[in-house]
Amino acid sequence: MAGTAGTPGTPRVLRAMNDRAALDLLLEHGQLSRTRIGKLTGLSKPTASQLLARLEAAGLVLATGTTEGRPGPNAQLYEVNPAAGYAAGLDVTPQRILAAVADITGRTVGRHELPTPGRRTGTPVVQQVTDALDGAVKAAGLARDDIHRLVIGTPGAFDPTTGRLRYASHLPGWHSPTLLDELAAALPMPFEYENDVNLVALAEQRLGAARDHTDFVLLWNQEGLGAALVLGGRLHRGWTGGAGEVGFLPVPGTPLVRQVTKANSGGYQELAGSQAVPRLARELGIEDIPVGPYTEAAAHLVGRAAERDDEPHRRLLRTYATRLATGLASLVSVLDPELVVLSGASLTSGGETLRALVQAELEELAASRPRLVVGDVREHPVLRGALESALATTRDEVFDTSR
Repeated sequence: MAGTAGTPGTPRVLRAMNDRAALDLLLEHGQLSRTRIGKLTGLSKPTASQLLARLEAAGLVLATGTTEGRPGPNAQLYEVNPAAGYAAGLDVTPQRILAAVADITGRTVGRHELPTPGRRTGTPVVQQVTDALDGAVKAAGLARDDIHRLVIGTPGAFDPTTGRLRYASHLPGWHSPTLLDELAAALPMPFEYENDVNLVALAEQRLGAARDHTDFVLLWNQEGLGAALVLGGRLHRGWTGGAGEVGFLPVPGTPLVRQVTKANSGGYQELAGSQAVPRLARELGIEDIPVGPYTEAAAHLVGRAAERDDEPHRRLLRTYATRLATGLASLVSVLDPELVVLSGASLTSGGETLRALVQAELEELAASRPRLVVGDVREHPVLRGALESALATTRDEVFDTSR
């Protein structure tokens, strides 16, 4: 019925749309004056004044100071109230759970790392999750009830039909079919779960190299080799959540791997995963190979090879680029993306030198020729993506002034 509250085009809905537009501008630009908000939104000065008064009364914006050093009277500045809402994210690996809390502006206000030493830990997963979350909440000076939403990032994906975690046999304790129900019972806030590489893609789309791109592939190479597929602006997860598990992809140049889920590996992982880099360096006669975790060794070797000009290191980088392009060729041939983002320490450490080599090899191996870029989000990208995902929903809920 025309004129009913909540109907598109009614004053309440139009006010809510203007409110959200102003809040999004304040998130993007930081402090803004009433006049500037009016110009950016196209609203008149009286309407912009009413809008800001309404948002200030609702606790969504704060008056924070005045402009100085300009002709004319100083103007009042406004910003989004950071305490209007909080969201949390978790980045889960076999070694640790990294948790963080962000205020509604996106600023991280608390972080906590909980070591989870593989199969040696006797602590149930639900307690690990709540302990990690509580540590970040405490570091932020908040309480659990202050958190609007939580997003948990893990390797693999929870099968929507069975509730079991798939494609991540190396993550002990996370494979119970009742785990999601147990987490829901233990957590006071709504939570979502997402594949870790998908969250890296989300972070790059919101904050990094894939901004303004709606069709791209993100190739991740760190603990494992994986990909995230963004098609038409949306993550493509697949029927069981396994879209992008490219480490299992059969590729030329390595023996055919069978029973890949039991092996937790596949042809592309064996050919171009982080664990292959130290092995390749030895084959090429490179000395001074770092000891310790292969992910750190691979990143160090690739970074060093990108800087040095001797033949063994040049061969290492060229061979590694060819191996990466071999699997990428299958991806781009099927998906024809606009952009490929290279992320994870084993890729970003090679910088522009490695990127250019992979780009050249890919143009030899695939008919479609997407542009390759190196990811911009380097500090805990899985965690950043989890926070961005949780914040997006939190902002939709908190900023909805039509209710």
